[in-house]
Amino acid sequence: MLDADTFRKLFGTLPTPVAIVTALGEDGGPRGFTCNAFSAVSAEPPQLLVCVGKGSRTLPGLLASGVFALNFVAHEGQEAARLFAGKAAHKFDQVVWRGGLDGVPVLPEAAVAYAGCRLVRSVDMGDHLLVIGRVEESELFPRTAVLYQQGRFGVWEPGSRLAAQPR
Repeated sequence: MLDADTFRKLFGTLPTPVAIVTALGEDGGPRGFTCNAFSAVSAEPPQLLVCVGKGSRTLPGLLASGVFALNFVAHEGQEAARLFAGKAAHKFDQVVWRGGLDGVPVLPEAAVAYAGCRLVRSVDMGDHLLVIGRVEESELFPRTAVLYQQGRFGVWEPGSRLAAQPR
C-alpha cells in the first residue's frame, strides 16, 4: 500500500486550483483553511464537494451551522492562501472579509470567485470528510486564478505551461 507521503507527492505533481474554505465556528467567529481538494458535482441543482480533514478547526462549525463558502484564490490572494494553510489563530485579522450566505466569511480581495453553500451531505472518507454543498450564492471578481504545484504558486496561460511565480 502507498504511504501518505508518497501519495501527497503523487498528487503534488498536478497543478491544481486553490480555494480557501470558510465557515463560522461554533462560537460564531470566522474560521477557514486552504484547500485544493474540491470539485463541481452537479449543475442541476448546483452542488460542489470539498474534502475537509477531520482535524480541521473549521469543520465543527461548518457541520454545526450547515453553511460554508469556497473562495477560489486569485493570483493576488497567494499570501492569503499561505496564511490559511497555517494554524494561526487570528487569520481573519490579516485579510479583508465580509459576510456572505448566513454570515459566512467571503474574501473578496483574495478571490476570483466564491460559492456560498448549504451543507447537503457529508461522507466519511478515511482521514477526511467529503462535504457536499448546494451553491446558493456566488460572485465573480475580475482577476486571474492561481494554481499550485509542487510547493509553488503560478498562473496558467492558455497554450502554455504553468508560468512560475516567485515565492
